[in-house]
Amino acid sequence: MLTPSRKGEGRVAENGFNIILREVKMAFSTTTRRNLFRCMRRIINRKTVTTQADMLKFGFMFDIDGVIVRGKKLLPYVKEAFQLLTDRYGNFRVPAVFVTNAGNTLRQDKAEQLSEWLDVKVSSDQVVMSHSPLKMFPEFHDKHVLVSGQGPVVEIAQNLGFSKITTIDQLRQVFPNLDMVDHKRRRSSPREEDMRLFPPVEAVILFGEPVRWETNLQIIIDVLLTNGKPMYAPREIPYPHMPVLACNMDLLWMAEACMPRFGHGCFLTCLEHLYMKITGRELKYTGLIGKPSGITYHHADSILWHQAKSLGIRQLDTLYCIGDNPETDIYGANLYNRYITKRQEEQMLKVKVQNAAGGVAHLQDVDSDDDMEGLVHYTEDNEAGRHFARNCHSILVCTGVYCSSRDYVTYDSSQMSNHNHRDFVLDPELKQPKIVTANVHEAVKFVLQKEGLS
Repeated sequence: MLTPSRKGEGRVAENGFNIILREVKMAFSTTTRRNLFRCMRRIINRKTVTTQADMLKFGFMFDIDGVIVRGKKLLPYVKEAFQLLTDRYGNFRVPAVFVTNAGNTLRQDKAEQLSEWLDVKVSSDQVVMSHSPLKMFPEFHDKHVLVSGQGPVVEIAQNLGFSKITTIDQLRQVFPNLDMVDHKRRRSSPREEDMRLFPPVEAVILFGEPVRWETNLQIIIDVLLTNGKPMYAPREIPYPHMPVLACNMDLLWMAEACMPRFGHGCFLTCLEHLYMKITGRELKYTGLIGKPSGITYHHADSILWHQAKSLGIRQLDTLYCIGDNPETDIYGANLYNRYITKRQEEQMLKVKVQNAAGGVAHLQDVDSDDDMEGLVHYTEDNEAGRHFARNCHSILVCTGVYCSSRDYVTYDSSQMSNHNHRDFVLDPELKQPKIVTANVHEAVKFVLQKEGLS
């Protein structure tokens, strides 16, 4: 249980309460005294809660795979970590969100899974999937999109606001001649009417790694080369190609195996190289979503603020991002910290300009780093926009992709790994965690101690 470090406050309040009791007993009847006692007790309790909320000016962003679980196996000391953050009923007393690059399930399903693993109450509002920020791309919601991934991809797309959805499997049913690798799945002849009535694809959404990579790679490239009309071979390859939105850039992720597994970043690498080899041009993304993209942290920051507000917390000064991968979790947290630092500097400059002008002055938008480019698409509500965190600290745990005893992923060696997506700058500083701990339990204990809570 979290308790204020200023323990004397409770005793002072109680002594004052006893003095008032004696005065009230002498002045009022029994019935009136009971009502007054209840009222005063509620006021004192409310003051205690307010004091607790005023002290909480931080929140957590937890990765899931490699931090909480590996595959479906709960890691040691995880439940103990979350007991420190919740009350005896399993309700969170400290703002916390779960930010994962997984994209093969719905937020509600992931929340229920987390609740079962942790024995605490996790709501869907506390879960940020790799695809969650796609809600902030309304300009694509009415377009006919081709979606790639696994799991309930149609339902996921619908929940994000997309209305015209075609899956890879649905498209290959209409155009069976496109998928020719697996001889057993070949169909003899397509239906001309189905192909003729098929509406052109207007954008491609990549949720995560598919099951049949060869099928998805072939069909996605076919759609890009034909500008969404795979029934006709183009005279010239269209370029720029149609919009492509990709979620989850993890090259590797940690499951039950002793070594990291291929992630969606591997699939994207294959797609990019095939497109370049075939066309001689670079595949361009309209948006890259999921860690380490700044838009994901921006989105999670906004969600964390709304949770803090519901707990009576007025301002979150610091975010603590706990992850197992220096290439995504740590890189993304440090990149977001750069962004909010630059944002604060720009706000201070704006105030100075306004004061110097004696009124309202207008500044151009901050020149964002290339890696933060996705933030321009994000639309935040005005209230949340005024309460973004002032600091974002990265904490690396050694229970997942990163492990001090192997060199698949490194951040401090002379031979540094580079598993980031090609569109992100290789910056060794961004991969340096602020803190390294053995596991999530040690990370949470460190934060609580640092913040003066026990």
